[in-house]
This record gives sequence, C-alpha cells and structure tokens, in this order.
Amino acid sequence: MNFQQLHTFCTVISEGSMTAAADKLFLTQPAVSQQIRALEDELGVAILVRGVRKVKATMQGQLLYDYAKRILYLTQQAESALKTISQEVVGSLRVGTINSIGLYLVSPIIGLLLKHNSRLKVKLVYGSFQQVADSMKNNEIDLAILPDSVLLASEEKNLGKSFLFKDEVMLVNSARDTSVPSLIDIEQIKQRPVVQFSEIYPSFKKELGKTLQDKNLTYDTTFEADNVGTLKRVIESGLGWGFMPYHSVKKQIKTGRLSQVRVNNMALSADINLYYRKDEKLKPLVEVFYRALQQQALSH
Repeated sequence: MNFQQLHTFCTVISEGSMTAAADKLFLTQPAVSQQIRALEDELGVAILVRGVRKVKATMQGQLLYDYAKRILYLTQQAESALKTISQEVVGSLRVGTINSIGLYLVSPIIGLLLKHNSRLKVKLVYGSFQQVADSMKNNEIDLAILPDSVLLASEEKNLGKSFLFKDEVMLVNSARDTSVPSLIDIEQIKQRPVVQFSEIYPSFKKELGKTLQDKNLTYDTTFEADNVGTLKRVIESGLGWGFMPYHSVKKQIKTGRLSQVRVNNMALSADINLYYRKDEKLKPLVEVFYRALQQQALSH
C-alpha cells in the first residue's frame, strides 16, 4: 500500500467513477483500475462495489477511505510546513475572497503559514465576488479565490489560474422540520419562506433565474445576507429554507442540524479556483499558499 494508490483510491471515491478519477489524475482508466486491484489484492478485501457507471466503497473501503484521507492530509501538511520554513518564502501576500470561502479555506491555514515563517505577512480581505475580481484586476490583491464564472485568467494576460475544488449548491432546511420532503419540484420552492445568500455562485444564480423564467415562477425572499453564519442560524431556527454552497453547510448536514432538500432537475456545481498574479517574486509564496489551500480542501 503506497501513497499513490491511496491518492488514486480517494479520487475514485470522491469522483464516483474510475473514468472520472482517471481524467482528474491525468491517467488512463486501466491504470486507475490496476492500482485499485493491486490495493485490494494487498489488503485481501474488496474496497469498491463496481457499478455500470458509478462505484462506491464497501464497508471496508469506507474505513480505508477515512484513514487514507487522514494520511494524505498529514502528508500534505508536512510538505506545506516544510515549504513555509524555506528561506524563499518571505514577503507579503494579499488575498481576497468572499466570507464563506475565507472561513472554510483560508482562515484555518493562516496560523500554519505564519507559525513557521515569521517573515511572512498575509493580508486577507473579504468582499463580493465582483469586488474581489475588480481588486485582482486593479492590482490591489495578489491572490483571489473565486468561482470559474467570475474571473477568467484568459482575459488577463498577467493572471494565472489553478483549480482548488468543486462545490455543489444545495437547498437546505432545518433538520428538525420533518414535514419537508427530501425531494421537491422547483414549483414548490415558494411553499416556504426563502432565505437567500446574496453571494451565491453567479453560475447558479443564472441557472436558477433561467429555470424560474422558463416556468414563469417567482418567489419572495424573506431574508437575505452575505454572511453564511447568520443565514445558517436563520435556517436552523426553522424560519425558512435556502440555497447554499455545500462547503458552507457540510458540517451542519453531517451533524444533523441541517438537511438537504433535493430539487428535481436542478444540480449545479462550480469550480473554485485560485487566481494569482504572474510575478516571479510572488511565485514561491503562491506555490506554498496553493498547496496549503489544497490540503485544507482535501481535509474537509
């Protein structure tokens, strides 16, 4: 059992198929299949249930997946810590994103970065997606964590782009309200008060607007805010339901405080990227920060 096999196995589980995992890992499907088979032979148990299009972990596979994620996380954490104490990693770094992504991704790693390098200075600023994009274009920040649809690196020759994670948008409700079905049609959205996250991904906002327009539907927003903490408390209190990015409600769903309500024919995800300024002086800082962000995303 080696690091590469564990990484491949975790990717298969997270992506849901060997083909999708192969695409993400830049491998062939047979190569991925061979690694999984070798892992099963070594362990002496089946770790995947292979379906026609999807695969899922067996009971033993789920146990291995939980341990493998921790192993990968600790390995990447060690690499990040070693990188941060390198003499090259010095200077100032200005980072911009929205509140929810900052709390989920950036805040947990600031301590790690600063702890291991006293000569590193980090400035974190929050704003709307558009404000962060404008700040990036105006050279007011060095890094921006944004959905793919907000800022395209191809439009700015001096900007680069690296993929961080894929995030789903879902409708969530208070888990204490058992009267709400687990699956609804979009027409049922106005049967309950709607709580709205003003900084929902633009691609989702566009798709939702198109769906509502096609069906000649409208709904009133009871409460709107750009702070996910406030919105989650409102929803948990049973005052309404709302569409939220998965990263911001994952913990509450796992602990049984919020529940997901699936909407027929509405499933949308967004690629969250790190945009960075192409500057040789910043390159070591960008590489370390990107690695730390990847590690944080993987651990959750």
